[in-house]
Amino acid sequence: MLPHCSLLLLLCVVRLLSPTSALPFEQRGFWDFAMDSMDSGGMMAMMRDEEEGSATDEIPTPDMHMCPFGCHCHLRVVQCSDLGLTEVPKNIPQDTKFLDLQNNRITELTENDFKGLTNLYGLSLRNNHISKVHPRAFAPLKHLQKLYFSKNLLTTIPKNLPPSLVEMRIHENRIKKVAAGAFAGLVNMNCIEMGANPIHNSGFEPGAFKGLKLNYLRISEARLTGVPKDLPESLNELHLDHNEIQAVELEDLSRYKNLYRLGLSFNHIRNIENGSLSYLPRLRELHLDNNRLSRVPKGLPNMKYLQVVYLHSNNIGLVAVDDFCPRGFGMKRAFYNGISLFANPVNYWEVQPATFRCVSDRLAIQFGNYKK
Repeated sequence: MLPHCSLLLLLCVVRLLSPTSALPFEQRGFWDFAMDSMDSGGMMAMMRDEEEGSATDEIPTPDMHMCPFGCHCHLRVVQCSDLGLTEVPKNIPQDTKFLDLQNNRITELTENDFKGLTNLYGLSLRNNHISKVHPRAFAPLKHLQKLYFSKNLLTTIPKNLPPSLVEMRIHENRIKKVAAGAFAGLVNMNCIEMGANPIHNSGFEPGAFKGLKLNYLRISEARLTGVPKDLPESLNELHLDHNEIQAVELEDLSRYKNLYRLGLSFNHIRNIENGSLSYLPRLRELHLDNNRLSRVPKGLPNMKYLQVVYLHSNNIGLVAVDDFCPRGFGMKRAFYNGISLFANPVNYWEVQPATFRCVSDRLAIQFGNYKK
């Protein structure tokens, strides 16, 4: 009787230690509470096989992906933010669509950090300490469209960016130079945000933006003293606010005929040369607030689609009756719905009412009281 009991006990221990009866470890997050019953059918079938016997020697485990320790993995989103990581974690599921690595302490991207992640659509590396990027770090990312690289220590644009890239945000780094061909091959790129870098006009080499067909470009909070040359002609939005631009010269805007929003706020602009704005036939919004203008820029009445003009916080002391609206009816196809003139040394009671004859709503005119 004793040998039979020992044999039965040994079989029970072997069965408990068998790898086929245990699921692989998976780090679970707060959003996984609804997934508990997701695989109940498979588990019930496994239990029936164990009770009734099986013709196979091993019972297959469910096809489940490992998740890097400490991260949350759910619906092909891997969230590894705020973990104090010093490198890109291993064992990232290969079907991951969005990888969040922001707010860590990663200092370098190596050649194999993203190996196998061919399905990755979005990558956030925001707010790390990255200063080095291997030239082949992004090679596996054949379908990457969104790259968030802000608040790092980069001094140049990373090399060999994925040709599939559509949006790149790389502001608040230490970039002082954009070399010729830095964005070569990025025919799908639509948006670049690269403000808050210590870059001067001379930091853009000729051909730096060659081949790009951008709609949106922001180079704010830099050290520009003029409108950069040779930016993409395709631009719809150009934001150069918070720089040191002192004037807009005649040819500065000549290549940007597709612009509908131009941001030049918070600069040192004293003069906009006559005729400069005539190169922007489709412009809808013009932001010139917080500069040093002493007069309303010439050419506004001829801009048929212009609807919003911000001129507050300048040194404008006089507003003439034809500064905004054309004399003839039907010349302007869009009425103004926003004109700001507050914080200027001009008295609103001295401005003739006819000055705003092409404004859709009188509430759209903002004067306020000038205070030194």
